[in-house]
Amino acid sequence: MTTARRRGTGMTAAERRLRARIGALARHSQGRTNTAPARAAFLKLLEDRIDPNRELPDAERQRRVLAARREHMSRMALKSAAVRRRRR
Repeated sequence: MTTARRRGTGMTAAERRLRARIGALARHSQGRTNTAPARAAFLKLLEDRIDPNRELPDAERQRRVLAARREHMSRMALKSAAVRRRRR
């Protein structure tokens, strides 16, 4: 780990990382994250794929959207595991 200080900040790389970590933890501890718009857009995308004409009842559409989200996240987890395995 480097102890070189960056010009203008007077902080080492480790200190900058620690400052960033503190900021992220503070944001998350207050329930404020910046992912809500992205999450909403992703769910809207899934909803449009599943029921583009809005023919399904709302409850059924939401059930299918949540299932599609779980499928998507599971596929990403599988791909991530495969990449981690290849890196070993």
